[in-house]
Amino acid sequence: MLKQLFNQYLSHKTSELIKKIPEIPPLTIEGRLTRSVGMTLEVEGTYASIGSRCQIHSLLHGSVEAEVVGFNGDRLFLMPIGDVQGLEPGAKVTPVPGGIQVGVSESMLGRVLDGTGKPLDGKAPVVCEHKVPLQGKKINPLDRSQIDRPLDVGIKAINALLTLGEGQRIGLMAGTGVGKSVLLGMVTRFTEADIVVVGLIGERGREVNDFVRNNLGDEGLQRSVVIATPADVSPLMRMHGAMLATAIAEYFRDQGKKVLLLMDSLTRFAQAQREIALAVGEPPASKGYPPSVFAKLPQLVERAGNGLANGGSITAIYTVLAEGDDHTDPVVDSARGVLDGHILLSRDIADAGRYPAIDIESSISRLMIDIVPKEQISMARRFKQIYSNYQKNIDLINVGAYRQGSDSEIDLAIAKQPSFNHFLSQDIYEKFNIEQSVESLKAVVN
Repeated sequence: MLKQLFNQYLSHKTSELIKKIPEIPPLTIEGRLTRSVGMTLEVEGTYASIGSRCQIHSLLHGSVEAEVVGFNGDRLFLMPIGDVQGLEPGAKVTPVPGGIQVGVSESMLGRVLDGTGKPLDGKAPVVCEHKVPLQGKKINPLDRSQIDRPLDVGIKAINALLTLGEGQRIGLMAGTGVGKSVLLGMVTRFTEADIVVVGLIGERGREVNDFVRNNLGDEGLQRSVVIATPADVSPLMRMHGAMLATAIAEYFRDQGKKVLLLMDSLTRFAQAQREIALAVGEPPASKGYPPSVFAKLPQLVERAGNGLANGGSITAIYTVLAEGDDHTDPVVDSARGVLDGHILLSRDIADAGRYPAIDIESSISRLMIDIVPKEQISMARRFKQIYSNYQKNIDLINVGAYRQGSDSEIDLAIAKQPSFNHFLSQDIYEKFNIEQSVESLKAVVN
């Protein structure tokens, strides 16, 4: 009897709760474009989830693809992927079912593509046998294989003093015109990797052409995939270019390949997300950057790295633009926190004529201590001590205030400075493997 009364009570309460749930309006397949403000399009009459895509059908200019970036009540905020010139009020909008999938295949090698995977090199369209999610798939950190092998990038200073490991994520930080792209081109040509994926995000169109022709060349392009989304495309396309490059790298990594992912630049990716976030009304938090920017950066970066045990790897190098040579810039500071080290390029060193302009004192590889012999660690530390001692006393030395013999360590630093500068310098077509780099380090330190 008590059990029956209790069940009746539960049934009564459940029916009352159901009555309080608001009715969901019927799903309308077709919506209408009602407003365009800046880069944002507002749509009423249809429903779609954030991150999904819609087709906007114009009477005069065909269809335009757009992505849902937000909503307010029954209004959707869309960001167009292509050109919106000619869209009229009331244009029909239909959601595209399914998540965003991108085509990937071996036929992408040797090609230059845009953020949607369409060719920019004037060749035939790429035939893709496989589809992967643009946002990638998360890997349990405990399932990833450890980083235990050094990666030869062909740069003497990096191989000896800032050794990188297979699967490491490193930032290349500098202001404008200090040599990021040139150093990136050297790494592209010299690194021992099965596949090279290059993402040119938000760069000038001229730089895209120069990088493909001069830095990669015909030989380097054969084992590379280049994704180019220049500065004149929409912010959503720039973001998709970075995510597509990462998705392609993930595809080859899952096949057991050793992949080098080069992205120029992470800052342009952050700026594209800033434009989108501000357009949909997100308030800025740090120097004009909304909070979503600092959530997107680790989501992109964490997709690189080693795969499952006995699988492939993605070694990622991201250039980070320090605007106005301000290394406390929010994007620089955030990137420094989520990456496995950083290589800082100095304008003062570049102005002095030493290339690559690597600031050894301010650069670090957090995994070097785990992947190189103790002898190399000791030599690298001794090199930095001597080099730093000279930099600290350079003003006294230049004005003649230091008297030789006053301090044996400063005397040693002065004597070693020419050989140290020669060691840190390297011609753009000159390659040093890890063994040659370590031998050169041993020669200058000892």
